[in-house]
Amino acid sequence: MAFLPPSRLLSCSLQPPSLSLSLSRSLSDLLIGRGESDCVSPFLRAHTLTVLFILTCALVYVTLLEETPQDTAYNTKRGIIASILVFLCFGVTQAKDGPFSRPHPAYWRFWLCVSVVYELFLIFILFQTVHDGRQFMKYIDPKLGVPLPERDYGGNCLIYDPGNATDPFHNIWDKMDGFVPAHFLGWYIKTLMIRDWWMCMIISVMFEFLEYSLEHQLPNFSECWWDHWIMDVLVCNGLGIYCGMKTLGWLSMKPYQWQGLWNIPTYKGKIKRIAFQFTPYSWVKFEWKPASNLRRWLAVLGIIFMFLLAELNTFYLKFVLWMPPEHYLVLLRLVFFVNVGGVAMREIYDFMDDPKFHKKLGQQAWIVAAITVTEFLIVVKYDPHTIMLPIPFFVTQCWFLGIVLILTWTLWRFFIRKQEVGINSQLVPAYLRALHITAQF
Repeated sequence: MAFLPPSRLLSCSLQPPSLSLSLSRSLSDLLIGRGESDCVSPFLRAHTLTVLFILTCALVYVTLLEETPQDTAYNTKRGIIASILVFLCFGVTQAKDGPFSRPHPAYWRFWLCVSVVYELFLIFILFQTVHDGRQFMKYIDPKLGVPLPERDYGGNCLIYDPGNATDPFHNIWDKMDGFVPAHFLGWYIKTLMIRDWWMCMIISVMFEFLEYSLEHQLPNFSECWWDHWIMDVLVCNGLGIYCGMKTLGWLSMKPYQWQGLWNIPTYKGKIKRIAFQFTPYSWVKFEWKPASNLRRWLAVLGIIFMFLLAELNTFYLKFVLWMPPEHYLVLLRLVFFVNVGGVAMREIYDFMDDPKFHKKLGQQAWIVAAITVTEFLIVVKYDPHTIMLPIPFFVTQCWFLGIVLILTWTLWRFFIRKQEVGINSQLVPAYLRALHITAQF
């Protein structure tokens, strides 16, 4: 696929502004400059025929030139991996683009296809028996499929331990592991997804309450009080949210005027342009306004609920599928949600903010919601005994009080107060008319 000559590139970059505006969302101006669709850089084309040709050559090689091993397990693994790769090749070249276009539309199409593959894997696990599902994980990693050893997560909660003369602050240093930067980075990225300080803080605090409430089910929820509120909420989560809000402020004030790479004269400018390829094409500020109407209020409650459910699934899936916390599959799941969460949140916001234009929920948001529900169903099926352990009575009282307060505020804000405002709006014109008549006399 040949490059365009310099004269053609120049003519493409000098197209009328009206044509440039019509193509502003089509990515034809990302690296070459504004112009017609045939001026798109080879880097940005879908390369459907090229991918199909390479894929066909690989299949022909396997069919005609490679001898098939006589190992059933090996052939099964390789066949499944090949099927997934073929589906990914199809999706990356043919799937519908989402709301994000940087650094490349194919990047987000790839993660959409990975979402579908992950959901199909979860469905397969859901339809297995508990024993078969856990043993199936050995096909992914032979070290899996064995019960997890019991660990003490709470232990000594003294910040200053006078009994340890060598290091009285050893309890704090013991908590300084790899999960501390992971907590900070996780909440930094979540803030970039949600783009709202209040929602992030509510989710952060609510999850700590969930850990308190469910520590009788999962032992790793049992933490020291200072680990909950100081290490997690204030230091890791709070600092991550703060840095995320600062980044959002910079992104909202940053000018989004793109120039074609080949139209930049200096090498420094070209390097800067390549670096900014990994920043958003444009910026949309999220204004959730949960108290504006009942639809937005219920949508925000649903977003918070799904976020908390996805967080809980992280811990419960490890527990029911016998995966150690440090296993690479746990990390890959987090990397997966980092890449799909931002797209899903943007699609949810568009669907909620402008339902007349966005008449259906976006494809990435739909599949992320399905994944979250499927993960929870796996937890329920694989270990119903743990899920059904009775919650302590005082914890039940606290949650019942919280639900009652939310329902009471919802009724007052969107039904009782709305009627009062409507009645007052009818009385005010009548009152003004009465004053006008009195003034005439």
